[in-house]
Amino acid sequence: MSDQFGACKARWGIGRMNYIVPPGLYAIGTPTAHDPVLVTANYKMSYDIVRHELAGRNAWLLVLETFGINVWCAAGKGTFGTSELVKQVTSTGLARVVSHRRLILPILGAPGVAAHEVARRSGFSVSYAAIRAADLPEYLDNGTVTTPEMRQLTFTLYERLVLIPVELVMGLKSIAVISGVALLLGALLAGPAAGFTAVIACLGACLTGIVLGPLLLPWLPGRSFAVKGAFAGLLWSGLFYSLAGGAGWNGAVTAALFLALPALSAFYTLNFTGCSTYTSRSGVKKEMRIALPAMGGAMIVTLILLLAGKFL
Repeated sequence: MSDQFGACKARWGIGRMNYIVPPGLYAIGTPTAHDPVLVTANYKMSYDIVRHELAGRNAWLLVLETFGINVWCAAGKGTFGTSELVKQVTSTGLARVVSHRRLILPILGAPGVAAHEVARRSGFSVSYAAIRAADLPEYLDNGTVTTPEMRQLTFTLYERLVLIPVELVMGLKSIAVISGVALLLGALLAGPAAGFTAVIACLGACLTGIVLGPLLLPWLPGRSFAVKGAFAGLLWSGLFYSLAGGAGWNGAVTAALFLALPALSAFYTLNFTGCSTYTSRSGVKKEMRIALPAMGGAMIVTLILLLAGKFL
């Protein structure tokens, strides 16, 4: 029960960095010296998924110290890497535990591991099994052969959906700040009712960027996450304009709405690049250099328009 509660909290980004297992060598079932050695990160959700998929089998699980980071991210950061792998092989005395000299790693750990260096420094060869832990039983049963399907990384609607809770929790602080500013600005310019209306508009834009943007990612126009988020924000802007009686607003307020809300949605959808399976570090940096100034400019123009609508 405590494991399930911990996994639930980790999914929501609550105490995620504390959800770890000690690095070292673990037994699944009752393995012998001839059974395979699989390697994973010490993020407990990664550990639990691998352990679940290998239930009913006999295997060794070598857990690396990745400081609570999953395999893919840890490989990029260098903690799921050559030195840590060699360190754990040495510190656990793995050479005395098993008679073979083969380590089975997840494919997503490959960017951090130099297989030839591992072999030279530890005497163990490295094989890359599959992307998903769910494919491990088939991999082991078929003579440790990796099929093309095991190398294919998907990013389905469900796979995007399960990432949204952690994005929501991570965005709570910034959403609270944005809502507070919207409430204060709206109340100062047009009264308390306008302040609450502005809060609803901003909350909807933030949720559109966090939820709707990722869910509709393949169908939103453009390649840039920011552009996709801005388009989703435009949809919310149009809906909010209709529901809030925007036909009675002056032109400056209307223009401000259609500038600010897409910018907010774009910001939160842009954050989703960290969860995506098909973005690169250089691509994200390039997008941020272009998108963040554009979002900031949109918010400055929004403030100017609101002041103009009030005093002109």
